Amino acid sequence: MIIKTPSRLHMTLIDLNGSYGRADGGIGLTIDKPNFTLHCDLADKGITIEFNEKITDEEIKNEAIKKISKAAENVISHFNFEDGFHFTVEEAYPPHSGLGSGTQMSLATAKLICEFNEKNISSIEMGSILGRGGSSGIGMGAFEQGGFVVDGGHDLKDKGWSVLPSSVNPAKPPQLIGRYDFPEEWELVVGICDADTTVTGMKEDDIFEKYCPVPKREVEQLSHIIFMNLIPFLLEKNIDAVGDCINRIQSLGFKNVEVYRQAQNVRNLIDSMKQFGAYGVGMSSFGPAVYGLVAKKNKDFYEATKDYLGDNGVVFKTKAQNHGHELIK
Repeated sequence: MIIKTPSRLHMTLIDLNGSYGRADGGIGLTIDKPNFTLHCDLADKGITIEFNEKITDEEIKNEAIKKISKAAENVISHFNFEDGFHFTVEEAYPPHSGLGSGTQMSLATAKLICEFNEKNISSIEMGSILGRGGSSGIGMGAFEQGGFVVDGGHDLKDKGWSVLPSSVNPAKPPQLIGRYDFPEEWELVVGICDADTTVTGMKEDDIFEKYCPVPKREVEQLSHIIFMNLIPFLLEKNIDAVGDCINRIQSLGFKNVEVYRQAQNVRNLIDSMKQFGAYGVGMSSFGPAVYGLVAKKNKDFYEATKDYLGDNGVVFKTKAQNHGHELIK
């Protein structure tokens, strides 16, 4: 059995103030590459993992082994499954790049094991078993449904009245409150700088501790931009206005913190991609992945971004994927 997952752009968390009794929430976009593809066979006992010979990066291998092993152990223990499993990683992409590889690897592993045992559960239930989604449900929404997804965050009572990340204060995965098709004729160019660290020397929980709660007024502005501008303009396929919303989001709320904490070369890439003619430029999650929204008429944008980064990063074209993972039995 084989599963192929998309990746995702996490565009922003919405509310890391919490004054209204809820926290987190987020918006994100499912993209059709890069992919994580995992093959699974039954085994007599235990968990074994191997890799397609094309996968040579040791960081990718180590992270995949860690995520697959942990996810398998959690699911097998939770449901008391008795079989063993042999996994072959056919495709993978770098961890800690801002594209959500950890969630996709974990969910893919859990889904395959459940399918072999004829156990049908939602991605939210899987996320709870795996300890994912304590801050964001975007990765689970991308895995299951695809498209442009919105999650509603958490009741602060469930998070112990804290806006800290799931690694410090776990909570159940949030419910999706919106899912929309994203125009597949719109193109996205993703640039990933060779950055020293994704959070410039601070752990994620340290950043949440230092910068939260973010100003209430910025949360209110961000919420208005998302629900009264970005989503309506998306449904109207107004690429100019959607791009403008993406640009404005970068300087508000916790996204402003994420961008501010990034390495200078990442912030320079954001500015340069705007100058190259993207409708909107944003950073995914804590980065370093930066995405530019373009149309086919922006034919020089990809080459300009590629020339700018040179040997100091990677650039690729992608587009929205309006469906979730693919399962081949």
